[in-house]
Amino acid sequence: MIPAKGYAAFDPVQPLAPYDFERRDVGPHDVMLEILFCGVCHSDLHTVRSEWGGAMYPVVPGHEIVGRVVKVGDLVNKFEVGETAGVGCMVDSCRSCSSCSEGLEQYCEIGFTGTYNSPEPGLDTPTYGGYSNRIIVREEFVLKIREDQDLARVAPLLCAGITTYSPLRQWKVGTGHKLAVVGLGGLGHMAVKLAASMGAEVTVLSTSPDKEADAKSLGAHKFVVTKDAKALEEVRNSFDFIINTVSAKVSLDMYASLLRRDGTMILLGVPPEAPELHAATLIFGRRRIAGSLIGGIAETQEMLDYCAEHDILSDVEVIPIDSINEAYERMLKGDVKYRFVIDMSSL
Repeated sequence: MIPAKGYAAFDPVQPLAPYDFERRDVGPHDVMLEILFCGVCHSDLHTVRSEWGGAMYPVVPGHEIVGRVVKVGDLVNKFEVGETAGVGCMVDSCRSCSSCSEGLEQYCEIGFTGTYNSPEPGLDTPTYGGYSNRIIVREEFVLKIREDQDLARVAPLLCAGITTYSPLRQWKVGTGHKLAVVGLGGLGHMAVKLAASMGAEVTVLSTSPDKEADAKSLGAHKFVVTKDAKALEEVRNSFDFIINTVSAKVSLDMYASLLRRDGTMILLGVPPEAPELHAATLIFGRRRIAGSLIGGIAETQEMLDYCAEHDILSDVEVIPIDSINEAYERMLKGDVKYRFVIDMSSL
């Protein structure tokens, strides 16, 4: 076993604190990364506070990982020591079911192994994530990252980036489409950047008028305040797609009514309570509501390459590891533009 250190939650209520633990030895198919940066996802907060249930304490969160390869197994052929690489939300899957065979490991029929808070295959411990100094992952689940980028701003692409890229590709969003984004946070700001780069006309739907300047600076063409009844009426039946990133309870009826006939709203957030939706809102416009998870490994690599080519990066605030508890409180208040990223040299 290899000694490691990080920050962990030991129960749902206490602040995260330093934690010494062990990682498995580097096997023949494994890559070991020295972690340079790790993004802070809202899923981290949900998990450590057991808001989704199933927390396996101690929890070392973090699944937006950029690092340097420091060791590789004897059978590894895609990575060499010294290269920059990344790890996203998955570190393994069954690799044999129909979904995995189609490059859709996120929908593994056995269940993919999460980067943290999942049973570690072959061990009696859970997986531990990127709020740590090193991580060991199978080669198939490690991603190539171009070194000539701002690596702190690349880290959130491993979750926020792929979570928004995957549905845009799945529904072939592009030139000629009108797309709305609900929620201008970690996911929403990436959805705006990516959809605009693909040629869609992007509108941000927000309850906060003061976000208009930010939305347009990110690439949005239009901005609608959803509390303004007149403005809302003007965009009814107008969008081909809505990317809904909100994790709070919202009325899906109101947003669905903004879709044109045959339009689709794609849900990325997971509210704690079931949302409100009347069947008639869908039936009378042949509208659809769908969901989307992250992307598979091949699609995640495609996204990283796309973002590098188009100079698309997350907007971040870099923090030291000992500020993580304050960052969680600020994240709950929406006080971040738009993703906290931990500089792991501060550990």
